[in-house]
This record gives sequence, C-alpha cells and structure tokens, in this order.
Amino acid sequence: MPRLSLIAACSAALLLAGCASQNPYDQSAPSSNRTATYGGLGALAGAAAGALINHDNRGKGALIGAAVGGAAGAGYGYYADRQEAELRRQMQGTGVEVQRQGDVIQLIMPGNITFATDSAEIANSFYAPLNNLANSFRQYNQNSIEVVGHTDSTGSHSYNMSLSQRRAQSVASYLIAQGVDGSRVSTRGMGPDQPVATNATAEGRAQNRRVEVTLRPLPGVQ
Repeated sequence: MPRLSLIAACSAALLLAGCASQNPYDQSAPSSNRTATYGGLGALAGAAAGALINHDNRGKGALIGAAVGGAAGAGYGYYADRQEAELRRQMQGTGVEVQRQGDVIQLIMPGNITFATDSAEIANSFYAPLNNLANSFRQYNQNSIEVVGHTDSTGSHSYNMSLSQRRAQSVASYLIAQGVDGSRVSTRGMGPDQPVATNATAEGRAQNRRVEVTLRPLPGVQ
C-alpha cells in the first residue's frame, strides 16, 4: 500500500474508533475527559502519520504529527478549552466570573459593574469587559450566546421582570453593535426568580443583581 494511503487509513480508523467510543455532547462526562479522549486519539493518529512521513527522523515526525492530530481530533471540547482560557485571561481583574460545565461556558457579571441601580443603561466601567467579550465572540463563533438579566426582589415582580429583560437586551444590543452576529444572540429576563443568594441582606441582593451570558455549541458543531 502506498505510504500516503496507509497514513490515511490508519488515521481514519483511529478517529472513527474515538467517535464510536465517546459522544462529545454527553454531559455526564467532564469536558476535560472528552477533550482528552478526542485529543488522545487524534494525537495517536497524527503520531503514526508523522512518523511515516518523516522517515529520516521518525521521532520528530511523530511529535509534530501528534500535536496537529491532537488539536484536530479534540473537536468542540478542544475549541471550548481554548475559548475558556482566553475568556479567563481577558476577564481577569474585571469582576466578571467565568464558569465551565461540560461544553457550556458561562460568564457571571455582577450588578456593581454592569448597571446603576434601577437602570438599564450600561455603566461606564462595563464597556471595557464588553468590548473584550465582543472581540472573543467574533473570534470564537461556533457557539450561541444567551444573555439573561437578573434582579433582586426589591420592588414589584412585574417591574423587575421588565428591568431584567431591558438589561439583558442592552448587553445583547451592544455586543451586536460591536460586530457579533445577531443570529447567535438571544435574551431573557428572569427578574428575581433565580436568586443565587439571600435577598434579606444588602450583600445577597447585590449578588442577585447580575447578568449571565451562557455559551453553548451551535447545532451541528462537533
């Protein structure tokens, strides 16, 4: 069998085996495990191909092939790992918290940096983090962007529902104005219905006044 055909056959067999053994959207497995599974299989295929291609220095060829194959084989898990790391770097020191669960990345934006009390107008201190997010969302365009507004329980429920929706829309509109594809963006206002702390204290209410941005893989992304 010609060398290139042998390489292709080996690589395809290894990658297909990985696809059969692990569902990339299986939320029961941590994202790091899925990335490791895909990346490991891709690296194995790449190492085999690299060793065959670089017959003068099979060790070096295997290392290069493993690096390239690992990145390609990891799929969305590897993509999300890179995006998460970039977001953590960009949000450091801004007060925005980055969380990760499986293929879902969430950004928690506390009320003290987002909006003034009883306002849906973006605070001056919030523009820099939003500009960084817009840059990231333009670069990493394989996920949907859901913006959800939350309030504390002060005031009427209907007013808080309206305020939280207006705040979510303000964030979404700004991101779209900075070049983020609007078809990826959706908004919701949850008002006081999903508190993360008690509303009995000022500190707890401050935690509940927040905006959350949730990134999920777009349909068909693997």
